[in-house]
Amino acid sequence: MARQPSPRMRKVNELVREVVADAVQDLKDPRIGFVTITGAETSPDLRHAVVYYSTLGGEQEKADSAAALVSATSRIQSVLGAQTRLRYTPKLTFKVDPSIDQGLRISEILTELASGEDDEGTDGGGDAVDDGGGSDDAR
Repeated sequence: MARQPSPRMRKVNELVREVVADAVQDLKDPRIGFVTITGAETSPDLRHAVVYYSTLGGEQEKADSAAALVSATSRIQSVLGAQTRLRYTPKLTFKVDPSIDQGLRISEILTELASGEDDEGTDGGGDAVDDGGGSDDAR
């Protein structure tokens, strides 16, 4: 189980995420599609940072965006160094954030389950639910 970062490290991670997100928006590379920087994890010595991103599109668009981010890493690091007052400029590594795809998959599963329950309820064989409104005059 991973340790929770200290409040200072959370602030540093958020700063890195914000600066990198702004730098990615300013890139002119046509290979970069709709990329969202979702988070950053900086090492305790501030020498390395893993930047998590998500992107929309097909597999080719995702691969193109990943290649564009890798090729622009040094430019993004220089922007990070210029805009932050950290002792060291972290060496950036970009990784795809799996939580977006996992969330989409969970949503698909829930939709399938909901449509499956609707199908079962339309055949007339479902359980009757007592809403408590039919037997009041028997008292």
